[in-house]
Amino acid sequence: MRPSPSRVAPGLPDFPFTVEALDGEARAGLLETPRGAVSTPCFMPVGTKGTVKGMAPDRLKALGAQVVLANTYHLAMRPGSETVQALGGLHRFMGWDRPILTDSGGFQVFSLQDTAQVRDDGVAFRSVYDGSPQLFTPERSMAEQRALGADIIMCFDECPPGGAPRDAVARAVERTRRWAAACAQQHARSGGEGTDGPQMLLGIVQGGVHADLRRESVEGLLALGFPGYAIGGLSVGEDREETFAVTAATAALLPADRVRYFMGIGDPRGLLRAIERGVDLFDCVLPTRTARMGTAFTSQGRLNLRNARHARSREPLDEDCDCPACRQFTRGAIRHFVQQGEILGLQLLTEHNLRFLFRMVRGAREAILAGRFAKFESGWDGAW
Repeated sequence: MRPSPSRVAPGLPDFPFTVEALDGEARAGLLETPRGAVSTPCFMPVGTKGTVKGMAPDRLKALGAQVVLANTYHLAMRPGSETVQALGGLHRFMGWDRPILTDSGGFQVFSLQDTAQVRDDGVAFRSVYDGSPQLFTPERSMAEQRALGADIIMCFDECPPGGAPRDAVARAVERTRRWAAACAQQHARSGGEGTDGPQMLLGIVQGGVHADLRRESVEGLLALGFPGYAIGGLSVGEDREETFAVTAATAALLPADRVRYFMGIGDPRGLLRAIERGVDLFDCVLPTRTARMGTAFTSQGRLNLRNARHARSREPLDEDCDCPACRQFTRGAIRHFVQQGEILGLQLLTEHNLRFLFRMVRGAREAILAGRFAKFESGWDGAW
């Protein structure tokens, strides 16, 4: 179904997005990019420094990854976006020929609370790598992302922590709007092109848990005419129920014909609740980070392989999973690998957790297309 198209500002590339089915507010869609179509809902694994830890690109493809993320801040610091550009751009650098999304670096900059100084023109801070003084501005974020050459890029925004005073959140909303305008202008001046092709620029909605500030943020971004929108500033310490109430209210304000992206959610139950509220794209380090801690996602909940009761278990991680870890290894063997710090153990758990989420999200999409998403989602009650 194709609703009346919303306005996109001149000079901002617009990758076609079609909502193929609705089930309640849950959406199954298709985002068409120059490097291939992306079926939504879609979970995107995070490769912060240019690689999803422990995962070769061909393995990611085999598991079902459609889009991967990289982090502008970290790559700008090491090895530098100009170096990445000199090495053939981010796709060549990562060995990944499918779509890539780069975040703006804003979240990482604002996480440096001890050294960061927020100014009207940007954020001054010291590099975590060598202590050198740095200034990230909307213009610099756009220049770094242009040099990296990702397909989908993000506006530079201010992300206040959960529990921040209302006046601080209000200031962040206004600053985010002004910075978004600066990002759009900078991107349009470059013709919407990165060094490796057109780049779709997404605006980021802020506003904390305040409904009126969220509405103000959305209205400011809609006036700028972005081709897609992210729901930012959540999963940063606020109450879990508030997270999804805000998600639903914000998604309802966004254009139906534009892709919607929830930044930073990766637990199975949370993903399903966000999908239920009409969001299309998701990312998080959770599945890969928990794998490196010895934890597997399963249909029965999280499985801690460091627990001694698994030492002689001949069961797979999950009976229903088709990943290499579940097909070829027992829980007891993987536990041994993890306990001994064997790289294979961490790789197997990483593959398993990603495959688990890819299959779950694909199942959600199929359920939406069949008009049975509520039944699909209820099947997870009690497990997560």
